[in-house]
Amino acid sequence: MKDAFGAPQSLLVLGGTSEIGLATARRLIARRTRSVLLAGRPSPALERAAEGLRELGAGVRTVAFDALDPSSHEEVLGKLFTDGDIDMVLLAFGVLGDQARDEEEPLSAVRVAQTNYTGAVSAGLVCAGALQAQGHGSLVVLSSVAGERARRDDFIYGSSKAGLDVFAQGLGDALHGTGVHVMVVRPGFVRSRMTAGREEAPFATTPGAVADAIVTGLRRRSETVWVPGALRVVMAALRHVPRPLFRRLPVR
Repeated sequence: MKDAFGAPQSLLVLGGTSEIGLATARRLIARRTRSVLLAGRPSPALERAAEGLRELGAGVRTVAFDALDPSSHEEVLGKLFTDGDIDMVLLAFGVLGDQARDEEEPLSAVRVAQTNYTGAVSAGLVCAGALQAQGHGSLVVLSSVAGERARRDDFIYGSSKAGLDVFAQGLGDALHGTGVHVMVVRPGFVRSRMTAGREEAPFATTPGAVADAIVTGLRRRSETVWVPGALRVVMAALRHVPRPLFRRLPVR
């Protein structure tokens, strides 16, 4: 359950090496979160991430989890909830892909879609059902502004995030009134390992800034969080730009 300060006492991060996920965990630990589960593919990086959080005073356990193996999600994730209530689930896994390669190699594009959308739908439904069964909790889903409108340079990644975003919105509506809070987070370009070497887009942000916005959104019980907040207005305008004109804009 959340403590008197409104912070979750237990956290499950799906995508245990995610920079945004770990930044969020650090902030929540500073606000009295005491139990953290980092779910991801077993690796030295996952163990280092866990050790880093332990140094902050939290009890941390790693869990073998593969977004590309939906058939295992019910068993792997369901078991975590039988060990005790989980106050917050952060769905933070995803891949950016390589647009040029993915257009040439359809199987690579499918991998992006299966990770960002299919795997997220599977894991999201399993966790949502478990949260509903325990009668409380938050499910935070990392979407992206890339899902707001198709752009030439990232429409494969963007389409997977668009699907995830709509799924999470609908899931939030389905769970309304059950005690489960679903929050969709839409960051812009995030300076991170995943975007290293890519040209920085306007309104670029950092994993720490996204984490701060997540913590604020949880406290306010927001349903949608934009990072930075100005992107809400920018994307509202861009959604209505006619396609012939949109193709000429420097938004790729």
